[in-house]
Amino acid sequence: MVSTHKLKSVDFYRKIPRDLTEASLSGAGLSIVAAFSMIFLFGMELNNYFTASTSTSVVVDKSSDGEFLRIEFNFSFPALSCEFASVDVSDVLGTNRLNITKTIRKYPINSDLKPTGSEFDSGPISKDIKHDDEVDEQHAGGSASLDARNFDIVAHKHQILVVNFFAPWCYWSNRLKPSWDKAARIIRERYDPEVDGRILLGKVDCTEEVDLCKRHHIQGYPSIRIFRKGSDVRDDHGHHDHESYYGDRDTDTLVKTMEDLVAPIQLESQQLALENKSNDVAENLKRPAPSAGGCRVEGFVRVKKVPGNLVISARSGAHSFDASKMNMSHIISHLSFGKKISPAAMRDMKRVLPYLGVSHDKLNGRDYIIHPGDSNADVTIEHYLQVVKTEVIMRSYREQLVEYEYTAHSSLVHSINLPVTKFHFELSPMQVLITENSKSFSHFITNICAIIGGVFTVAGILDSILHNTMRLVKKVELGKNF
Repeated sequence: MVSTHKLKSVDFYRKIPRDLTEASLSGAGLSIVAAFSMIFLFGMELNNYFTASTSTSVVVDKSSDGEFLRIEFNFSFPALSCEFASVDVSDVLGTNRLNITKTIRKYPINSDLKPTGSEFDSGPISKDIKHDDEVDEQHAGGSASLDARNFDIVAHKHQILVVNFFAPWCYWSNRLKPSWDKAARIIRERYDPEVDGRILLGKVDCTEEVDLCKRHHIQGYPSIRIFRKGSDVRDDHGHHDHESYYGDRDTDTLVKTMEDLVAPIQLESQQLALENKSNDVAENLKRPAPSAGGCRVEGFVRVKKVPGNLVISARSGAHSFDASKMNMSHIISHLSFGKKISPAAMRDMKRVLPYLGVSHDKLNGRDYIIHPGDSNADVTIEHYLQVVKTEVIMRSYREQLVEYEYTAHSSLVHSINLPVTKFHFELSPMQVLITENSKSFSHFITNICAIIGGVFTVAGILDSILHNTMRLVKKVELGKNF
């Protein structure tokens, strides 16, 4: 066995008897300072250990989240009716999708951006509206001409008033005119307005009756409105609730639709206890007309990760629009790219990168308003967006978190075509890769030991210097005294 004496010989920390040591005020002061220094540095090292650190690099976008990108938005257009509001998507590869409805919702709003009703029902999209092939001038003037002075009087006089709001310069209005007048003549003969009084077909020239057409939110020509008399009278202005007709515009279809409108009133007047069987086809051709001239468009679209355009415009396959009166003013409530990140994941990302997400919704709350009569009226509003993908790899998540940041520049562009709102987006081929670095516990312990040993050693050196200096000063003073 190893003797106790030999074992003591390897002691690194040999002890000096207490009787041989001497305490001093300078040593006590340095000991206190050293202790506080150790505590302070220990706290700093501990905070650094628990603080997440990251490394950032720029790499080629590998598109691990697929080849499609989700664009989510919420726009309000105070002067664009939901009746014609269309969301279109196109890109440089030739993709061109018009009037997307599956993932889009539209709500009528007034000029103060307040909703005026439930979600607007776009209904089935008719790609080809039927018109009469032959023009018959025999029935010209069959419909009643209405203006601001007699419109309300006529509307309250008849059970049903069907009005064609048209513009003489409009191609589709001119195509509708002969069949409309012919249908009006036939209906007038079958249901004499002076004797029967249940239905009347009228027309309004919107180039002359500008205020009347504006009151009924007419933005496309021709617009056929169906006004019903009865309990549906509004309390605010005394106007009747009404519907829009979107069906075929040939004489036979128009006449049949008018007779379907009259039929329930005839059954009710005769007090027949029969079930009201509405014509399914006719019902599909009629939808509630927008009660306000504005529209809130919200939803999302999926686009390819190539430069492209998101366009909101007035669109119809059987209506014309007056470009000089088309106002594409809008307020952007939300516009973002990519999938939504859960609040918990976003909080963790903010812990690692506080600045992340600042430009995720850069256009949020911005408005682009064009007032009638401005020099910038009748313009297309374009937004140029440069999108950069940011990918974050965190220790607490197995999957990589993806965030799309973007910069935006907007401008007004004068165009001879119909004004639109266009969002041109372009994705960067490079992405920002942010990786959370892991901290080594052994490195933390090593730093703690270095702090304790270093402070202890430095304090010992300072104490030795101070002690020897004071001894030297005392010797000098004693030599002078002798």
